Amino acid sequence: MSSCRVLIIDDSAVSRRALSDILSTDPDIDVVGTAPDAMIGLRKIEALSPDVLTLDVEMPGMDGLTFLERLMKSNPMPVVMVSAYTEAGSDAAIRSLELGAVDVVEKPRYEVREGLSNLSELIIDKVKGAALAQVASPSTRFFEHNTGESAVISVTQESLGHAPLEQLVAIGASTGGPQAIRQVLEVLPASMPPVLVVQHITPSFTESFAKSLDANCQLSVQVGRDGVCPKPGNVYIAPGDRHMLLTRSGTDYVLALADHDRVNRHRPSVDELFKSVAVHAGQSGTGILLTGMGVDGAIGLKMIRESGGQTFVQDEASSVVFGMPRAAVELDAADTVLGIDRIAECLTRYVFRNSEADKRRRRGDSI
Repeated sequence: MSSCRVLIIDDSAVSRRALSDILSTDPDIDVVGTAPDAMIGLRKIEALSPDVLTLDVEMPGMDGLTFLERLMKSNPMPVVMVSAYTEAGSDAAIRSLELGAVDVVEKPRYEVREGLSNLSELIIDKVKGAALAQVASPSTRFFEHNTGESAVISVTQESLGHAPLEQLVAIGASTGGPQAIRQVLEVLPASMPPVLVVQHITPSFTESFAKSLDANCQLSVQVGRDGVCPKPGNVYIAPGDRHMLLTRSGTDYVLALADHDRVNRHRPSVDELFKSVAVHAGQSGTGILLTGMGVDGAIGLKMIRESGGQTFVQDEASSVVFGMPRAAVELDAADTVLGIDRIAECLTRYVFRNSEADKRRRRGDSI
């Protein structure tokens, strides 16, 4: 890739220097400037034409969220937010993703230089991932708040409550994933089978991410816990820095959290979840791979398909980064490639079509 031009906007001189030093170690990144506040940042955007911004949330004058919202309306571009490790900071981080930020980096509250240095590899990866991002204009940005029950996909009354007991859905995403995941989940009916989600996200932001989804979905959304039996009508988000796996205890599905090595440089790993779904759910498993940088999830998705399950992949046009989906397509792991706006509808039809077939099989009817 050509050199990625980065502008750092942060009111802390220590943070600006630390981020500049970290990013400058990568030969593919060129830090073209820094700014201590939003207004100076705006002037430097116009003068320097950066490819990516890193933007602090908490700044004097115009805060980072206000600046981000205005920027996305007037001049949308890839932004990586830098947010403090606090409850308020976590909520702000999730809000920044809603407003159009590509990714978020956690800024330590104390020992900032040392803390950021410990995250050097992660920060570089997030900035380089943002450089590849397709940032939509405000009129076409696929993450918009939907309110009211009319937005929820309807299911025929005879199908409600009758999703096959074995049916289970697994979703994986990385860069751009929080927006895509929400667009899928917020229109799914409450009668869906269990949904397991792996999103590459900073551990301290996982709880806020789950709470934000829960507030806007018919399904109940929570962080996955070790030993929990996933139930219909519920979504389970993999906790940050732990793999989430599907296992069985007798006939019941059971979630297991694991701390073994990173897979594809990630923990939680989409591949680890998908592989476990292929093994323990088989043809009752459905895998969905959404936007993200890298290849995580492609092999596991192929295993789900080979085990008889259904697989969906987000298309390039609607992906923020068509990395993980592209890898799945190239592996022939996708049954269907769809725009993000069609995945929920097609998933729902598939699940409840299987429900009717399952009921007929149980009655001994011909299909």
